[in-house]
This record gives sequence, C-alpha cells and structure tokens, in this order.
Amino acid sequence: MRFVIIASMGRLLATSLSSAIMISGCAFTGDHTETLSSGAPPLTFGQVKATPESYNGQPVTFGGKVLGARRLKEGTRIEILQLPLADSLQPTTDLSTSQGRFVALRKEFLDPATIPAGTFITVTGEMAGSITLPLDEMEYSYPLMHVTSLRVWSEQEEVPRIRRPLGPGPSWGPYWSPYWHPWPYYW
Repeated sequence: MRFVIIASMGRLLATSLSSAIMISGCAFTGDHTETLSSGAPPLTFGQVKATPESYNGQPVTFGGKVLGARRLKEGTRIEILQLPLADSLQPTTDLSTSQGRFVALRKEFLDPATIPAGTFITVTGEMAGSITLPLDEMEYSYPLMHVTSLRVWSEQEEVPRIRRPLGPGPSWGPYWSPYWHPWPYYW
C-alpha cells in the first residue's frame, strides 16, 4: 500500500514538473514581447510616412541606420534612416531598400556616444505625429516616435559569412612532399 502511494506521488510530481517545463518553454523572452500585437497587422513604415498624425499613440517597431543623435532638453533625439527588418527584427544592411527617415525621441537620458552614426538599431515605441527639421538645403518632415525600447545591433550579430576552410590545402599529404618519389627508389 505504501508503494502505491509513493508511486502515485512520484507520477504527480513528474506530471507537474513536465507541465511546468512545457509552459516555460512557450514563454516569450527578451525585448521582443513588446512587438507582438494582439492580432492586428503591424504598421508599415510606408503607411506611417504617408500620414504620421493619423497613427498617434499606436505602437510601432522600426529599424535602420543611425544618422545622428543629439541630446535635447526633452530627451535624446535620434535621426534614423529606415531599413526593412528581418524576422529577427534586425535591420537589413542594403541602404537602397530604405523608404525614408524618421526621428525617435527617447525621454530618458541616453548618451549619444553610445549610438554613433552608422550604428544599426531597432526601436519600439508609439507614434507621436511628425516633426519638421532642416535636411541639407530643405525642410524635411520626419515621422516622430517616442521610444519605449531600443536595441543596438553589434557587428558580431550579423549574419555569418561563409569562409574558406583553414588548414592544409589539397596538395598536402605525405605523397605530395617534394621529397617523395614513386617506387622504385633510385639511390
């Protein structure tokens, strides 16, 4: 009788442990949970660029290449060249696929030296209309977003490149030595 109780308790413990493992395996990790929407398709940069004021307060995730960052009274203003995002939310590196520029405003202190020009980033936040700033000799209307999370992509996180193998080449081996001669040896 005691064996049956211990065996059933062991099964109950194993079942609850396996359920906990399965549930934790389905949980989201990292900063990407903010980008998942509740069934609504995500806003594209083209939609937002056309009419930024109509999307005020809506969550967006954009990425691109930092063109400049500046510390202001109201926060850190980051000017970004928009680039399409891959499935991992990493911006692509092909600058010809850009649809324009946007400004991300982070209200908390962010040192502009931590995101120098040329850095690839992904930002998540809420749309806040547009802002007009000078761009060369003209005025440019940038879509404006308030940043809630920011991800800086380092060069190590880029897609791995295929490299040629290191080590001996095809002419390596005992039979390819300059001292090897075919049989019979002539002394």
